[in-house]
Formats: sequence, C-alpha cells, structure tokens
Amino acid sequence: MTDTAHTLRTLAISCAMLGAIAVAARAQTVSVQDGALRDWTSQRDTLMKIASAMPEDKSGFRPTPAQRTWNEQILHIAQANVIQMGRLGSKAAAPEINMNATSRAEVLKALLDSFEFGTAALKEQTDATMVQQAANTRFDQFMGPSARVRVVYYVIGHTWDIYGQMAVYLRLNGITPPASQRF
Repeated sequence: MTDTAHTLRTLAISCAMLGAIAVAARAQTVSVQDGALRDWTSQRDTLMKIASAMPEDKSGFRPTPAQRTWNEQILHIAQANVIQMGRLGSKAAAPEINMNATSRAEVLKALLDSFEFGTAALKEQTDATMVQQAANTRFDQFMGPSARVRVVYYVIGHTWDIYGQMAVYLRLNGITPPASQRF
C-alpha cells in the first residue's frame, strides 16, 4: 500500500470513528424535561396497576378509622397531581377531580386524567422552562419559591409515599402488589 493510500485509509477510518463518537454523544444528551417525563410516565403505569389491584368491593377499606379509604388514597393522588402539575403553567385544561367519587371506574378515570394532565404539562416544558420558577399556590406556601423541576419531583415523591401505603392496604387484604408479583 502506498503512503498516500495508507494516509487516506487512516483518514477515512478516523472520520468514521469521529462520526460515530459524535452520534453517540448526541444520543447521550441529558434532558431535564425528558427525564421528568419518563419518570412521570413510569409512575403513571405503576400507579394505574396498583390502583386497579384492589377488588371494587374493598374500595372502602381503611386499615384504621383515622386513615383514608382505598378510594380516598387514589383520589388524594389525583388531586395532588392536578394541583402540583398545574403549577407548571400548562395550557392544558386541568381535569375536575370528584373527591367524593366511589365507583371504581370514576376513581380510576380521575387518576388517569390527573396523569394525562401532568403529561401534557410536561410536554409543554423545555429544559429552560423546567428550571424557571413555578407558580405558587395556597397549598404550597411551605415550599417557598421553587423551580418547576422541584415541583415535579415533589409530587412524584409524594405519590411514591402514598404508593407505599397502598401496598400495605393490599397486603392487609391478602393481595400481592403488582410490582411485587413474580411470574
């Protein structure tokens, strides 16, 4: 092989490698908005499964008189989702959550609607808007000024807390939570 051919071959291989590195670097770009949307969607899927796991005839179950019923837990999540994700300033209309709902279908629809509202709110965001201040509401004065991303992860954390309580409700009724089932 001539020196020129060798040089051209080396140059071609180098260019191909640099191109592959550039593609890989673009594929690994981190996005606050995308990460939050993926976490929100994953939580939605998990919550819809656990909310559907309790038989309808046990939807009024509460471990002690001081605790919420199964349906109240789900509606509490739905209400918190709408209030908190509403702080992102979405153009999407917030769903009305009937906190007195008792039918399984209405309770599950409220939960799904709340997650769909959150999804719409997140899809309107960019990485730049996620670090901007969220609207304050009368429900969140204790948080003080917060970036939108903090609000999103606050409500995600809140929902995981309630999820843990719901897993106990299921187990007290002899039901293994969907996420703990082994096939």
